[in-house]
Amino acid sequence: MKFTLSWLKDHLETEASLDAILEALTDLGLEVEDVVDPAARLGAFRIARIIEAAPHPDADRLRLCRVEVLQGVGGAAEEVQVVCGAPNARTGLVGVFAPVGTHIPGTGVDLKPGVIRGQASNGMMCSERELELSEEHDGIIELPEDAPLGARYIDYAGLNDPMIYVKVTPNRPDALGVRGIARDLAARGLGVLKPLQVVAVPGAFDSPLRVEIDPVLKAKGCPLFMGRVIRGVTNGPSPVWLQRRLKAIGLRPISALVDVTNFFTFALNRPLHVFDMAKVSGEVLRIHPADGGEEVLALDGKTYRLAPGMMAISDATGVESIAGIMGGEHSGCTEGTVDVFLESAYWDPITVAATGRALKVNSDARYRFERGVDPAFTGPGLELATRMILDLCGGEAGAVVSDGAVPDTTRAYRFDPARVGKLVGMDIPEAAQRATLEALGFTLVGDMATPPSWRPDVLGEADLVEEVARVASLSKLEGKPMPRVTTGVPAPILTPMQRRERLARRMLASLGYHECVSYSFIDAASAELFGGGSEAVRLENPISSEMTHMRPDLMPGLLQAAARNQARGAMDMALFELGPVFSGGEPGEQALHATGLLVGASAARDPHGSRRTVDLYDARADAEAVLAALGAPARLQIDRNVASWFHPGRAGRITLGPKLELASYGEVHPRALRAYGIKGNAVAFTVRPAAVPMPRNAVTTRAALVLNDLQPVERDFAFVLDAQAEALTVVNAALGADKALIDSVQVFDEFTGEKAEAQMGAGKKSLAITVRLQPQGKSLTEDEIEAVSAKIIDKVNKAAGGVLRG
Repeated sequence: MKFTLSWLKDHLETEASLDAILEALTDLGLEVEDVVDPAARLGAFRIARIIEAAPHPDADRLRLCRVEVLQGVGGAAEEVQVVCGAPNARTGLVGVFAPVGTHIPGTGVDLKPGVIRGQASNGMMCSERELELSEEHDGIIELPEDAPLGARYIDYAGLNDPMIYVKVTPNRPDALGVRGIARDLAARGLGVLKPLQVVAVPGAFDSPLRVEIDPVLKAKGCPLFMGRVIRGVTNGPSPVWLQRRLKAIGLRPISALVDVTNFFTFALNRPLHVFDMAKVSGEVLRIHPADGGEEVLALDGKTYRLAPGMMAISDATGVESIAGIMGGEHSGCTEGTVDVFLESAYWDPITVAATGRALKVNSDARYRFERGVDPAFTGPGLELATRMILDLCGGEAGAVVSDGAVPDTTRAYRFDPARVGKLVGMDIPEAAQRATLEALGFTLVGDMATPPSWRPDVLGEADLVEEVARVASLSKLEGKPMPRVTTGVPAPILTPMQRRERLARRMLASLGYHECVSYSFIDAASAELFGGGSEAVRLENPISSEMTHMRPDLMPGLLQAAARNQARGAMDMALFELGPVFSGGEPGEQALHATGLLVGASAARDPHGSRRTVDLYDARADAEAVLAALGAPARLQIDRNVASWFHPGRAGRITLGPKLELASYGEVHPRALRAYGIKGNAVAFTVRPAAVPMPRNAVTTRAALVLNDLQPVERDFAFVLDAQAEALTVVNAALGADKALIDSVQVFDEFTGEKAEAQMGAGKKSLAITVRLQPQGKSLTEDEIEAVSAKIIDKVNKAAGGVLRG
């Protein structure tokens, strides 16, 4: 919504400064988006007189002007020499002077003292183009001899009228008119709302045109349509004051009749339309739903085809206007228009909005009707517009014709002054609350408040509180601590899972990963690639074709992020995401995962050769670090029962027992990398925080460090195995030989190949492990060590078929 300061003062009697008005508007909920203040652009230009204009001694087309400049009206006079090339520069001319340092908006030049053909020049006598008033630049501006010397030109010419642009929310249609904004400011106390005098214009003759509303639309669409014929008008240019106001808000003046309708649209939020009577056929204007297929050439120069049910205004020959949105070119006014029909109607907001969206046509009328104009102002708006047309264009008005009635919007809500304190927390006296509502147009009878007809947004008691609070200023709210339920230190509010989320997130960030936040919705192909895509997780109403299914895993989002980064030149990255994944559509079919993705190299290039490609052991180490942060047991098992999107031979699963999966890690399957266009190697891991067992005893401190004063014992074993036997099987078997004494098992050598087969037989290999025994309570004897060693050899033999190498 755009308007000028003088336009506002037509409705608001105020002495408030521009800054005070702007601050109050934003505080009232009418956020100021922009202010165009002519004083900031043209305030330096002053009225001055040329004392003498003599020929330039070295240039035929230039003149040396002695200019008398006053420091304000009646101020001290100063004589300045200006070199001027305007053909109308002469002695005694009163014009517009720009002193040194002034920015000339028409040329973009900042004036500096200069020398032109050997003569000093300190300032400029300006043309209209240099002030961006017009394209006229054949000569400098000439003013009457009695123009006040020293005065600012914008004050003299009436150009000092700031334009204010406020952002109006959809629930405030009343603020789409200057008067509605003035009403809010008056309620705030920045002035007094001037009364709006509506004097009915008597009809001098019976109307030759009738109006009829289709019964279907009268019930829903157009409850009221009014108008009158005005004949004998002269449709010339509108007066200067009206043109300036329309130009200030970005509208192009067209003609007096059209400018009047635009003026009422912005001044009083009352869209109107004018038909040229010479182009209207028949004696009736029909307001009816379109049959479908009708075409109308609108005022924007475009042809629109109406769908069935869209509201239209038609004469005897066809559609003349898209109701509530835009008039037709055929019946539009021109300079030759003599007789007109002035229309004022109330249109249903939903119907207008649906038609406008379907036709993709925007207009100031549609913008207001679809938000809701004042239905009770339909008649008064017609009378005021009639009076202005008669004043500007002459002519005589006929009798008003109408069909329908003003819709009844009367409603009342209980007004409880105490609710302001309960809902908003502001202590406002009841008298002040009542005064505020009355200033906004509400009618108060006892404890009931009736909203005015121009406020369709007020629909309950809470809205009354909102009106009181915003006028009183929500900036006056003071923060107050909420009452404590209990005394002392409050109990923790985070759940165990929330604390685990925080621990996992912090650990991953400390490992150098960057967190990603992706959508929980993915496309069907990605869902199927990662084990999902069933009907149970398909969205009924997806927002796009790429977001049709709930994600079964976090990997698709991370791979998409990696592909986007690689496309922008970032080849090495460490990304993670912590969020929900979905195996079905029921509440219990959701789990929390923490997934990390490593792509490219593990380090930047350096002279020490530390750069290498990431491998599955990087993913395993980071997964184990996250599990340790979550409190997982130190002894875990690893197997190869991994998901299909991991490389089958280069991935593993960390479990607690044979069934409880805590994490999985490994290289991403090449099929998945190709699907997302990932270049190079990529490894990933997924940790399931909820699967980590909770501690039996909840403590807030870290467990004490366990130190043993008995020296550990290490024994090495070399087993002959089948070449396909897995080292993990051997390690797990050795660990299970004596869980109390065996602290750790590590593989330290593997002998394979032709030489190994030559020594141990075809299809065989040697695997060497070191077993660390930690005594408890007393040192181990040689017999006890030998007994444990025998158990280890037996366990490995049973689990992997290994025999001790001789």
